[in-house]
Amino acid sequence: MPRSSRLLVAGGHYHVINRGNNRSQVFESPCEYQSFLSLIGQAQARIQLSMLAACLMPSHFHLVVSQASRTDISRWMHWLLTTHTHHHHLRRGSSGRVWQGRFKAFAIERDDHLLTVMRYVERNPLRAGLVTRAENWPWGSLAWRRADRVTIELSAPTAPLPTNWPEWVNAPQTSEELAALRKCVNGQKPFGSDAWATDQSRQPGLMGPTRRRGRPRKKVGGAAREPAENR
Repeated sequence: MPRSSRLLVAGGHYHVINRGNNRSQVFESPCEYQSFLSLIGQAQARIQLSMLAACLMPSHFHLVVSQASRTDISRWMHWLLTTHTHHHHLRRGSSGRVWQGRFKAFAIERDDHLLTVMRYVERNPLRAGLVTRAENWPWGSLAWRRADRVTIELSAPTAPLPTNWPEWVNAPQTSEELAALRKCVNGQKPFGSDAWATDQSRQPGLMGPTRRRGRPRKKVGGAAREPAENR
């Protein structure tokens, strides 16, 4: 499988994603969602990230974060996923992998592109048909923005949220917008203007996935297998 460098820059904004091993369901009850949010709170107490948006889904999660130091996200994620796996197996009496492996992360330009990714993340449960309004999903940051009690402390993005942000999140996204975002997710490519994305890709260690040496991938049914789309 392709692997990418885990070199992330200080001050960078990133869309971070991980999925259950073999795309299996990780969260099966409100207690399990709440337990993971509690661990996020503990991770924040250990290494503070700027949390701009988040959404826990049954089989995966999305975060939009920025970091002060270039190693903050990697260390934060390592602690979170290692600790959650331990708790998960204790609760279920199970063993083996819970998460698919290394998390995915792609850089985001700090302008309207950042708002586009935040909207994509907070709209996830609506797009998946889990709710009729995105803010009705209690495990996402759109609901937290309207709650009286703070679930996870959210930071303000560099591009201010529109006053009608909930309506914008609930509005349909174009197929072109979704395709551009999914291309960045699958390839872990920077998301922004062409000039900015090109500049980001030229930075050492940020060239995106590279293939291992060896034989090329086998084709299935005469065509190369496409990566599954991310919601």
